[in-house]
Amino acid sequence: MEKSSASHANISLKKGISPVWIIPIIAFSLGIWMLFQYVNSQGPEVTLLLPDAEGIEAGKTEIKARNVKIGMITEIELSENYDYIIAKAQMDKQASRMLRKDTLFWVVEPHIGADGISGLDTLLSGSYIELKPGHSDEQERKFKVLELPPVAGPDAKGIRIVLTHSEANKLSIGEPVLHHGFTVGRVEKTSYNYEKQIAEYQLFIFAPYDSLVFEHSQFWLDSGVEVKLDTRGIDLKVGSLETILTGGVSFDVPKNIEPGAQVTTSLQQFELFKDYSSVVENKYSEYLHYALLFSESVRGLEAGAPVEYKGIRMGTVETVPLAVPLEDDGTLSNRIPVLIRIEIERVSEVLRKTTKDEFQTRLEFQIQQGLRGTLKVGNLLTGALYIDIDFYEKPGAVEPIKFAGYKTFPVISGGFSEIQKQAVEFLHTVNNLPLEDTINSLNKTLDSAQATLNSADKVASDIDLLLSDEQTKQLPSQFNQSLEQLQTTLESFDASSPMYQQLQSAVSELEQVMQQLKPVLEKVNEKPNALVFGEDAKADPVPVRGDK
Repeated sequence: MEKSSASHANISLKKGISPVWIIPIIAFSLGIWMLFQYVNSQGPEVTLLLPDAEGIEAGKTEIKARNVKIGMITEIELSENYDYIIAKAQMDKQASRMLRKDTLFWVVEPHIGADGISGLDTLLSGSYIELKPGHSDEQERKFKVLELPPVAGPDAKGIRIVLTHSEANKLSIGEPVLHHGFTVGRVEKTSYNYEKQIAEYQLFIFAPYDSLVFEHSQFWLDSGVEVKLDTRGIDLKVGSLETILTGGVSFDVPKNIEPGAQVTTSLQQFELFKDYSSVVENKYSEYLHYALLFSESVRGLEAGAPVEYKGIRMGTVETVPLAVPLEDDGTLSNRIPVLIRIEIERVSEVLRKTTKDEFQTRLEFQIQQGLRGTLKVGNLLTGALYIDIDFYEKPGAVEPIKFAGYKTFPVISGGFSEIQKQAVEFLHTVNNLPLEDTINSLNKTLDSAQATLNSADKVASDIDLLLSDEQTKQLPSQFNQSLEQLQTTLESFDASSPMYQQLQSAVSELEQVMQQLKPVLEKVNEKPNALVFGEDAKADPVPVRGDK
C-alpha cells in the first residue's frame, strides 16, 4: 500500500492569474492611457480654403500662433469646381478657444511688398500658416486663408476709412497712409463696386493717429515724385523713399477750411483725389460761372488753368470748350466758348471778405467800366495759356447775354493774338520783298568775290615761288653789303676827314669866284651883247640956259 501511493502524484489546480500576464496588461493600460491622452489633447478639425497649395504639404505644414505650433495640415484636396484648395487641419486642444468667427489665417512665406520684407525664416523651414485669434463670441470651423498678412487685426485700435475713386489700381494692399509725410496707417483692402462703377480702397489708420481724421479731411494720391508743367513752369516734388518705390495716400484738412467734427465711425467714405492740387481746387464750394467766347485759338488752354487779375488768382478754367461752336444755322462759329468759375472763397482769401451776391453785383458793375478777359501765355516752354481779366480803355459797349445758360464775360483779343497778327504781317512783308533779284545780285557778288579770291590765291602762289627762288634768298645778304658800303662812304664825310676839309675849301673858292662874277652877270643881264660890243660911250653933257 505504501508502495502504491508512492508511485502516483497528486495533481491539484492553483487559483489566480499568472505573473506572465502582468507585462501585457501594463502595456495595454499604457496604450489606453496614451490614446486617452492623445484624444484628450486633440482639438477640433478645421477646414481652410486657399487659392492654391503652393508651399503647403499634408503632414508637414504647421499652423502657428506667435511661433507656437497649434496645429498641422492633415489633408489637401481640390474643390468640386477646381476653383480653390480645401485643406483639413487638426488643431491642438489649446487652439479651440482661438477659433472664432473673426479668426484670421494666412500663409507665411518669403514676401517683398509695400509693407516691407517678411517671411525670410521660411526659406529654410518652409512655409507655414499663421493664426491670429479672434474675439467674437461665435465659434467657427471653416475659414478662408488670406493671400497677404492682414494690415490690422480685429483687435487693433484705430479707424477704418473707405476711399472712392473713378479708376481702379490706384492703390495696393500694404501701401502707406501718410499725414504730413509720416506713416499713420496702411491700405487694408481694395475692391471695385460694379453697381456704382467706382473703385473702393479701405484704409486702416492706427491709434492715436485716428484722431487726425475730420469731416472735412481730404485724401489724395501720393506718388512720391510729382513733375508738373503748367503756366508757372516746371514743378518737381519728391516724397519719401517708400512712396517713391510704392506710392501711397496722404490726407489733411486744406488751409482756410474748418476741419469739422472728428470722425469716429468706421467705414465712412471719402473721395480720393489724384493729387494735392485737385484737393485745393475742390475745396472752394461757392463760385460764379461765366462763359467766355474767344474768337482766337484756345490751343494750350486746358481745364484747371488759372483765372487771374493782375497776377492774383481768382478762379479756374472749368471746361474747354463749353459746347460745340455752332451757329443757329448749323455752321461752325468763329467763337470758342470756355467756361470759368470765379471762386468767392478764393477771392476772400486775398481780398476783403465778400458774399456771393455782393461780389456778383460789383463784378458786373466793373464789367461796364471796362473789365475784360483775355488769353495770355503763362509758359513759353509748354505753351500753356491762362485767362487774365483786367481793365481796358474804350473796350466797347457790352450787352448782357447768355450762352448755354451761363452769363457771358466779355473778352478782348490778347497779346498772344496780337503777336500772331504781327508775325503774319512780317511774313507778308517778307513774301513781298524782291527776294529773287536780291538772290541773283548776291550770286553775282559771290561770283566776283570768288574770282577775287582766285586771283589772290594766284598772287599768293607767285609770292611763294618768288620767295622760294635762290636769287631772292640772296637779296638780304646783298642788301646788307650795300648798307655797309653806304655806312663806310658816310663815315668818309666826317668833319675831321681830309675829304671833308677839301670839299669845304673848294666850296669857299667857288663862293669867291661867284662874288667876282656877280658884276659881270649883272651887266650881261642888263645888256646881253655887252661882252661883244662893249659898253656904250657916255654922251657929253649939254649946258642948260639959266633963267632970265
